[in-house]
Amino acid sequence: MRRNPAPGSRFGMYERETAETRVYASVDLDGTGNAQVNTGIGFFDHMLTQVARHGVIDIVVSATGDLHVDEHHTVEDTGICLGKAVQKALGDMRGIQRYGWAIVPMDEALAMVAIDFSGRPLLEFSAEFRRERVGDFSTELVAEFFRAFATHAHATLHIRLLQAQNDHHAIEAIFKAFAKALDMATRFHPRQNAVPSTKGYVEGAGESPENNL
Repeated sequence: MRRNPAPGSRFGMYERETAETRVYASVDLDGTGNAQVNTGIGFFDHMLTQVARHGVIDIVVSATGDLHVDEHHTVEDTGICLGKAVQKALGDMRGIQRYGWAIVPMDEALAMVAIDFSGRPLLEFSAEFRRERVGDFSTELVAEFFRAFATHAHATLHIRLLQAQNDHHAIEAIFKAFAKALDMATRFHPRQNAVPSTKGYVEGAGESPENNL
């Protein structure tokens, strides 16, 4: 599978192979918005490319899965791998802003996303779609992707579709808002270099930093 040629210091990658899928994902949080994405699902590739471009991170995803069954396993496992890759890229999260949020329009659609790298995985998802599919992508898998990402990035993620008439626009607004929120949350704060929590963390105490946020 393809690798990033020159990853930066905040680079993370994760590979997952099951009887249903084989997925490689990597992120460079200090990238420039480049995407090399191939999941076999055209609309999903388009959405992941939006995350890279509008989140200003470099993303590589190579996935093969049992698309003859449906797209569920491929989409979910891609979310797992991207979540793991982001978690690895963040390390102990020292100096990051931790919280990010965005409200993004896409024509008539408007989406709101807020994320907290809290160490407490949770997805709150409020969006209804009119169609079962957009292109080759099942609309019910939007929530499944973000649930997998939040769980494996150890993040609290709230997604709310405020209004929409066109499902393509609605989903694209959600992914773009996620990208902007992710960019904000993973940036370094200009005035601090500490783990972004008041709970504190004692090295060797048996818990990792992300569980003390």
